Amino acid sequence: MAPLKKPKKAKKKRKGKDPLKCGNRGSSPSSVEPGRTVESRAGETDWWNSFWQKNSGADDFEAVDLVELLLESVENMKLKKISDHTGTSIPSDEDEGFKFFFRVSKTTFEYICSLVRQDLVSRPPSGLINIEGRLLSVEKQVAIALRRLASGESQVSVGGAFGVGQSTVSQVTWRFIESMEERAKHHMNWPDSERMNEIKSRLEMTFGLPNCCGAIDATHIIMTLPAVESSDDWCDQESNYSMFLQGIVDHEMRFLDIVTGWPGSMTLSRLLKCSGFSKLCESGKRLNGTIKLTTDKMEIREFIVGDSAYPLLPWLMTPYEGKSLSAPKAVFNSRHKAVRYLAAMAFSQLKGAWRILHKVMWRPDKHKLPSIILVCCLLHNIIIDSGDKLHDDVPLADHHDIGYKEPTCQQVDLHGQTMRDNLSRHLLLQEQV
Repeated sequence: MAPLKKPKKAKKKRKGKDPLKCGNRGSSPSSVEPGRTVESRAGETDWWNSFWQKNSGADDFEAVDLVELLLESVENMKLKKISDHTGTSIPSDEDEGFKFFFRVSKTTFEYICSLVRQDLVSRPPSGLINIEGRLLSVEKQVAIALRRLASGESQVSVGGAFGVGQSTVSQVTWRFIESMEERAKHHMNWPDSERMNEIKSRLEMTFGLPNCCGAIDATHIIMTLPAVESSDDWCDQESNYSMFLQGIVDHEMRFLDIVTGWPGSMTLSRLLKCSGFSKLCESGKRLNGTIKLTTDKMEIREFIVGDSAYPLLPWLMTPYEGKSLSAPKAVFNSRHKAVRYLAAMAFSQLKGAWRILHKVMWRPDKHKLPSIILVCCLLHNIIIDSGDKLHDDVPLADHHDIGYKEPTCQQVDLHGQTMRDNLSRHLLLQEQV
């Protein structure tokens, strides 16, 4: 998925225990150190009761620990850090409170636990214990990881809310990320022909664009870098160090395809060209479904929509530029903007729900960050697939990439230009009917 991830090497047997590894996946969960017990099924609800009692009345649960705040303050002033404070209070209803803290319903939470259970109970590291000396249950591990991703708070703050240490939060979160990356990948697949026909039908019914397969957009994941790692390659147009996330969404704002791992200093046209999605489209292996004929016999192939930062291609429609547009062009731009808004909203929901992507990432491992981004996108899709709904105040109130100017790409493909003109005439004729 990402160009930065190192190829996996064959694992070597070690005499000591590696605190960051979850052991052999699928192995027996019975290898627990003497004197320690895994939290029982009864403990699976106990963790929530304890957490709710401790945190439901907190006045400022979103605050980070003072030490980390002081360390980050200078960098964040330069990076125009956006506050995570929403000014909302914790719901008094316990079920709603659960969603407030973990973004998902209890039913969806149980489903996520079922996905990662086998990995999280296979030879757990000796460090994953609570203050009573018991190994953390799968449920508590998942809760810790989800809260870390949802709040974007420091590991110290998240650990304090659960009664565990910073190192435990670090281990648990990464174990969860590794497992979800493998076990939940079926929640993001390019649609088969039947599903794609449904997407196209819904988009045409709602917005009038025939053969439209979705919308594309991109956002910056801002981070700090140690002085020894700082590089102009990661310094973007706003002088922030950042990593790109590009995604294509359907009518439900569900991610169909993402690419990440590339520096935020790239142009969107270059990011698109480097993506596997673009290569598949150019080779005719994607967006290659049935061509539609309009009422006046004009051909419309499958396509997605994107803003002016992208090139105009036969399979990627961008808006017309200029102020005094003809009637067909104005109609096209209006419909095009409405579909494009789906992608912008998807990113606002993604960054709003999983605030670790919205806050400035504090010195991340750039080889691990793409995995964190992917898992947040998978969780976004799981929420949609499960029929969960985010609280109204969760999506970002402002644009997901606020502070960044929208560039304009001058690349125009003649076949793309012809198809856009055909679409414009078709939409105008539809309005006149």
